[in-house]
Amino acid sequence: MNNDNQNDISSQIWNMKYRYHAKDGSPIDQTVEDTWRRVARGLSIFERDRDRWEKDFFECLKDFKFLPGGRITANAGTGRKQVTMFNCYVLNKIEDSLEGIFATIHNAAMTQKQGGGIGMNFSTIRPKGSYIKGVQAHASGPISYMHVFDATCKTIMSAGQRRGAQMGVLSCSHPDIEEFIDAKRDGKSLKMFNLSIAITNDFVEAVKEDKNWDLIFDGTIYKTVRARDLWDKIMRSTYDYAEPGFILIDRINELNNLNYCEDIRATNPCGEQPLPPFGACLLGSVNLTRFVKNPFENNATIDFDDITKTVTTAVRMLDNTVDISNYPLNSQRDEALSKRRMGIGITGLADALIFMQARYGTSDSTAIAAKIMKTICHAAYRASIELAKEKGAFQLLDREKFINSKFVSQLPKDIREGIIKHGIRNSHLTSIAPTGTISLYAGNVSSGLEPVFALSYTRKVRTGDESETIEQEVCDYAYKRYKEISGNSDASSLPDYFATTDTVTPKEHVDMQAALQPYIDSSISKTINVPTDLSFDKFKDIYMYAYDSNLKGCTTFRPNEKMQGILVRKEDKKEEETKLDNYDNEYICTRPIELRGKTYKIKTPLTAQSLFITINDIIEPDGKIRPFEIFINSKNLQHFSWMVAITRLISAVFRRTSDPSFLVEEMKCIFDPNGGYFKKGHYVPSLAAEIGEVIQEHLISIGIVEKKEDNSSENTPAENSVSISAKESMPV
Repeated sequence: MNNDNQNDISSQIWNMKYRYHAKDGSPIDQTVEDTWRRVARGLSIFERDRDRWEKDFFECLKDFKFLPGGRITANAGTGRKQVTMFNCYVLNKIEDSLEGIFATIHNAAMTQKQGGGIGMNFSTIRPKGSYIKGVQAHASGPISYMHVFDATCKTIMSAGQRRGAQMGVLSCSHPDIEEFIDAKRDGKSLKMFNLSIAITNDFVEAVKEDKNWDLIFDGTIYKTVRARDLWDKIMRSTYDYAEPGFILIDRINELNNLNYCEDIRATNPCGEQPLPPFGACLLGSVNLTRFVKNPFENNATIDFDDITKTVTTAVRMLDNTVDISNYPLNSQRDEALSKRRMGIGITGLADALIFMQARYGTSDSTAIAAKIMKTICHAAYRASIELAKEKGAFQLLDREKFINSKFVSQLPKDIREGIIKHGIRNSHLTSIAPTGTISLYAGNVSSGLEPVFALSYTRKVRTGDESETIEQEVCDYAYKRYKEISGNSDASSLPDYFATTDTVTPKEHVDMQAALQPYIDSSISKTINVPTDLSFDKFKDIYMYAYDSNLKGCTTFRPNEKMQGILVRKEDKKEEETKLDNYDNEYICTRPIELRGKTYKIKTPLTAQSLFITINDIIEPDGKIRPFEIFINSKNLQHFSWMVAITRLISAVFRRTSDPSFLVEEMKCIFDPNGGYFKKGHYVPSLAAEIGEVIQEHLISIGIVEKKEDNSSENTPAENSVSISAKESMPV
């Protein structure tokens, strides 16, 4: 890439994610300029004056001034027909029936197949233990079905290049909310999910007033808890594990431009787009680093006219995307076309503030950020009105109800009058996304509205399969520019406006988000980084402060021994390497002549004959029992080859780790494309998953894994078990 603002990781991201390649792998986009021209050409295809708009779109994209969502950059102008240019969706309201749940699983699979992330609210599924009259059984609850969605997502992901993304939401009044809070605590479950609790105003007020709180479903109170106890449980999990998140669902609906015709109960996976059933997330970000004149000088200024011009063009580009994109489901297409929702936001804010010599989180910086977002918001609404004059308003517009909605009613008079007279093309126009990958693509500018993570650091980048990553040294864009302009490469003598996440206080994080929230009609994705040593009581105050600051949601991250991020400072990396050097993670020994073990018999609807699974153990000198090898036998030769392969691989894992429980979770997430089956009250997604359950039961029996007494899905799958002695035998 012939651009001096690009570093190695930017070129890598472009080549891996956004560069257009032919089917044989040869590159069609030779430079990033070719990518901009391709996208401009693709998004102008239906314009009457195509040459004019292709040129304008290119100028908008040039030098990374405007960054469309990654799916747009990767696919626009390529001719690919089976892809969506929308990054994320919210699925349908889940019906409380087996048919309804699995219809939603089908919708999820079809959406993820095209690369779309999904959000879902599971509050409509009856709680665990509820009696089901039709089948005279007890319900397994929403969390059990979340594991099915998780397995589906992981399977779809394994066939492609994109990491699966899902948001699971549960109401703070659902009877299973406490199980939901703990659902990811083992570090292995629901890896394909972000979790958020839909917090109501009534619940927050109950916490403030120390009242009781009813956990209720379908009008029946299942349990009453002290609101502050439930609040503390949520906060403690977030303090230790960074989940679940916190979305203020009542405020989201109160401020929704379309509250007269839709009800929002979930968000996209990162939370910046609260969406109705089948809603789609169409994003783009203004790269603020390109609009600062005379960076690092006392006369540094922001070109607000150029921002307005860029946003005006960007609205047209994203509006065209609605018509050009494919959609995994017809319901998603209908939803997008009837409302034409989009979310234009920002990236590079922290770097732009450094250019302006304004320290992130100060009153000066929040004032600058608010003026920028106000400019973007008003420019976007005015551009959408102009588009409505030319192309018509969105289908579900009720002009009187729309301008009287809480957000629109606060916009300038000329905008409200323009909507009444001409209509408006798009129901929503502003949103702030995390922009992690596109920020790297643009030269590693700071992400979204976040402070700079670190001036230089190591970033883990996935190369395809989730388990394969590379580590790349990267340098913040503003810091790189400062070194080039000033000639000062001494990080220890930088001006104090070079703020990073570890020097910005939690209150300053919230204040920055609160400064921008009045100009965001959708929502904001932001992570509030908090110090490891911040006390729990002070941590809780962050969330109440966020509520009182009129935010729509709040997410925090406190680094600790349980949590690791994809960004690693050099000093943190050295400490981690020291820990790894002192840890022996291999467990290998010579096989004794005789081993003790157990044989488990399982029957599945997938095979006519039973399977016999034998697991042999070794006893170490300290008396600890460990699994050493596994055999799988059956009269049915249909599965012979993969059974030989799987036994050899699992046996190798047994002999190379002291705790193979991670293997269980991997196997339990394998999803048979032809469908799984129900067994002993829980869903088994594949035969491999049931073998994983057998291994789990065996690990429980020898004391490596603790039995979860309250989880019905952990029941042993084995029909029976028989002790045997294995002499002179080796893995198949």
